[in-house]
Amino acid sequence: MDYVSALVPPVVMAVFFIGVIRVIVKTQGGANKAKEDAAVDAVLARVEGAQQASAKGDG
Repeated sequence: MDYVSALVPPVVMAVFFIGVIRVIVKTQGGANKAKEDAAVDAVLARVEGAQQASAKGDG
């Protein structure tokens, strides 16, 4: 049973480390996704604003 008590701490630390890495990767992806979505929304708003302005000028 000594080998079990010797292996438990490294296994627990490995599982914890993997969990931390997964959380970091997910939160980084989420932050980048939000920034990309904000940039796309800003570009679309500009395009729509330009289209509306040109439509008002044509009428």
